[in-house]
Amino acid sequence: MGELFCGIPYIRMGAGEPLVFIHGLGEIKEGWSNQFEFAEQYDLIIPDLRGHGEYITNEEISISNFALDVICLLKGLGIQSAHICGLSMGGMVAQEIYRQAPGMCRSLMLVSTLHYAPKHFGELFLKFRKLRSESFSIEEQKNIAARVCLYSWTDENFEKFKKFYQPNREYYLPSMKACLKVNNLCLLPMIKVPTLIIGGQYDSVTPVWIQLLMHKQIRHSEFVIFRNTGHIAKLEAKEAFNEVLRNFLNKHKKAS
Repeated sequence: MGELFCGIPYIRMGAGEPLVFIHGLGEIKEGWSNQFEFAEQYDLIIPDLRGHGEYITNEEISISNFALDVICLLKGLGIQSAHICGLSMGGMVAQEIYRQAPGMCRSLMLVSTLHYAPKHFGELFLKFRKLRSESFSIEEQKNIAARVCLYSWTDENFEKFKKFYQPNREYYLPSMKACLKVNNLCLLPMIKVPTLIIGGQYDSVTPVWIQLLMHKQIRHSEFVIFRNTGHIAKLEAKEAFNEVLRNFLNKHKKAS
């Protein structure tokens, strides 16, 4: 199921309109396993971003380069346009793909993400994270991240989260710094493709008021808040999450 193109590891399965899933910070492509069922209707393409999963590189880590990799992968696979869904950092990458190649985006699904990180907030956040990454083992970091990202602290949720959250020490901080440089305040009003924005009621990483601001900036966007979920609705509310995506995608399929 896993494949490699131009050094980019990715999963591809199914048939139909192309649908790209982009993972979050510290995650790996297999973290979308709850959404593999979309392969019944779509041509699913799920890459590892550079510095994540199997994608080891010496090249620069930036949101711009993450987006460029996904664009190159799609072009290499002969795909002219796709539905793009990104979670958290992946949502920032999805916005950047639209900036670089708007014609390649049939629709955008921006999940628990942000469009702008204030500088002061970014500096504080980085100091805290750097301290944490230096003080704790990877296993301890995974446990802390699970408690921060999840609302329902069940053993099953913790287990699933930790299976797909595999931060690479070398690339984690550069990736986080890349996220904190994001400023799409001018980009959002220019987005013209169908857009779905998703937030989690108890998301402590990217609180829902951020997604509300994004919704107000993107004309004709749809906005859905999942109740009783944290930062990872695709895991905590799998059935409802998939249904919301499916309904949105069905509305915006190309007329055959």
